[in-house]
Parts: sequence; C-alpha cells; structure tokens
Amino acid sequence: MRGYRRPDGRIGIRNHVLVLSTCGCANVVARRIAAAVPGAVAVPCAKGCGQVGSGIEIMRRCLVNLALNPNVFATLLVGLGCETTKPYELAERIREVSKKPLEVMTIQDCGGSERAVAHGVELARALVEQAAAVERCEMGLDDLVLGTNCGGSDATSGLAANPVVGAVSDAVVAAGGTVMLGETTELIGTEDILAARAATPEVSDDVYRIVHGLEKSFAAAGVDVRGANPSPGNMAGGLSTLEEKALGGISKGGTSQIAEVVPYGAVPTKPGLVVMDTPGYDIESVSGMTAGGAQVLIFTTGRGTPIGNPLIPVIKVTGNAETYARMADNMDFDASGVIEGTQTIDELGSSLLELLEHVCDGEQPAAERLGFDDFAIYHNQEVWCTCLP
Repeated sequence: MRGYRRPDGRIGIRNHVLVLSTCGCANVVARRIAAAVPGAVAVPCAKGCGQVGSGIEIMRRCLVNLALNPNVFATLLVGLGCETTKPYELAERIREVSKKPLEVMTIQDCGGSERAVAHGVELARALVEQAAAVERCEMGLDDLVLGTNCGGSDATSGLAANPVVGAVSDAVVAAGGTVMLGETTELIGTEDILAARAATPEVSDDVYRIVHGLEKSFAAAGVDVRGANPSPGNMAGGLSTLEEKALGGISKGGTSQIAEVVPYGAVPTKPGLVVMDTPGYDIESVSGMTAGGAQVLIFTTGRGTPIGNPLIPVIKVTGNAETYARMADNMDFDASGVIEGTQTIDELGSSLLELLEHVCDGEQPAAERLGFDDFAIYHNQEVWCTCLP
C-alpha cells in the first residue's frame, strides 16, 4: 500500500484539502469554495453556535481533530466570525498540535459571502497546489486506523458480515494497527463480554462507564432506547432485541483485547482495538471515527445503507445475497457465502482484507465513487471516561 506521510508521522490514504465550516452559518460558503476547487473537500458544521457545556467542547474537539486526520493535507477553516466555536481560536489549537498547512477566514472579516467565496477559492487553490507536490510512500497495516460500523442491519449481519469484518480487525491489530469499535447504544447487553476483554481494569471500568452511563441518561429522560434499537428495518430483517443486535455488532471488533476507550471524536493514544463512545446513528458515528483519525471504514449492512463520508472511503459489506444483488450500486463486498455454507469466515476475511488494501492504495469503493459525503457531529452531553477529555 502507498499513502501520504504527514508531519506528525501518520500516513493518509487520501490527500484532501479540507474546507471546514466552523458553524452552520458558514456551510454554504464552505461548499461553494470547495466546489470551485478540484481537490478540495467541504465538511459542513450543523451547529457550532448556540451550544454550552460539553456540547460545544465536543464540537471544538471534533473540528480540531478533523484537521489532524491523516487523509487531510491542509485545512481552510471558514467561519462566520461571531460563533461560539471561535474560528481563530480553533486555528491556534490546531497549530499547537499540527504542522500541516492551515488557513483561517471569516465571512464577516471578508465583507460578505461573495467576497468570502472569492478569497476562500484563492486560498484553497494555493493549498491544492501544495498538496499535489506530496509524493506517496509505502505503508503497512501497522499505519492503519480502521473504523467499523453497522447500519441497516438484519439477521445476516451478525451471522456473516460482522464476523468477516472481525477477521479483518484481528489481522489489522495483529499487524500493529488500530481498529475502532463504536455505537455505544448497540453495546448494551454485551458490556460484560467487552469488559472481560479489556487490557486493564481501568479499560474495563471505562467500558462499563460509557454503557451504564448511557442507560442512566435514557432512564433519566424517561426514554426507552428500544424504541430506536432495533430499528423498524432491523426488526423486519429478523432482529428481535437490542441484545441480539449487540451480540452481532461487537463481532466487528474481532477477538483482540480492548486497548482503550476514548470519547467521541478523540484520537486514540494506543494501537489495537479501541472502543469509541459513539451514538447509534450511523452518520454521527462514522463522523466521530473520522475525527478520531480513521483513514478508512468498513460498514456492514444487511438491508442496504448508501452513506459515505467526505474524508474517508467507506467500504460496504453485506451478508445478504439479495441485498447485494438489489443494491449493487452501493455494495462492495458479498459475505453471503457464510450463510450459504460455501465459504468460511476466514476465507472471506482474507478477501475483504485484500479489498481493504486496494482501497488504501487508491481504489474507490462505491460510496466514494458515487460522491456520498454524509457528515454530522454528535453534540449531546457525554459520559466522561477516564481517558482523554
């Protein structure tokens, strides 16, 4: 595999110039800048203002860490100028931890949207020219941070697709790489299993903290999480309980020890299998792993989910042969051989690992090829664990 080495030593598998909006009021300008500059990618910010407490801190953490993602060569921050996220302060926070090229501008300083777009296009073009000069270098699985997620699940997800991804996860961890397992909502009922796999008692405590903390927050709000999990589509696909869904979902993480638990959008400090405290909503979960430094993500879906991400390629795996045929435009890998008894989990795991390596080397999976750039940051109050703030 070949990638792009960054100043901090990490290697990206894409070479994007990120045009990052710091609040919802700047989204249109950011999109217009990126649309005018081939090689630039816009990432919107749904909020970025009118937030307090941990919500604004989550937003700031994610915006800073998106600029640090290895797939990003350089970042252009685009703000309005009066938002809570404070674009110039964000720029300083990024510069404290990164030597990547960085520009910052606000619409108010530019004197309006049209002037801001013109100025932003000028800045983005200069950054894209710099990015084009970066030469690719060799990389291995030990350089990889792999995200995992599942959505639109059915009975085949836990029986076939997720265990096949788990075989890939074990291979990446064994090589010295990092794998992220998330969707805390869908860990409920499996916390004892995960805690038993923790590398240390502290990690075990963190597993219980995020799962039980989430359950308590639901109870305090008078909400039954089972109203959303399993979803109507999950149930139509044969999943009867949240615990049943969770038992299948955690198999994406393979069998490795859990090295640490990190908050939403935080960058892991250790290689190995990492649990990130993400929500069950797929787009927010994938976005959090992107902020956490994943260069690529494998997404399993029994019923068929088309979502992608603007910064990282998303590989779609299904264990349902009918879904693979019906949604051929959106699927990348058919794991239904496990259900049919024609292929083993290990055999399909080897084939999926080969596809992963091809994607890391530049091949585009369906979501990337079709331009799916779904993005949303989770901004609810969070349960703090004993790891990074």
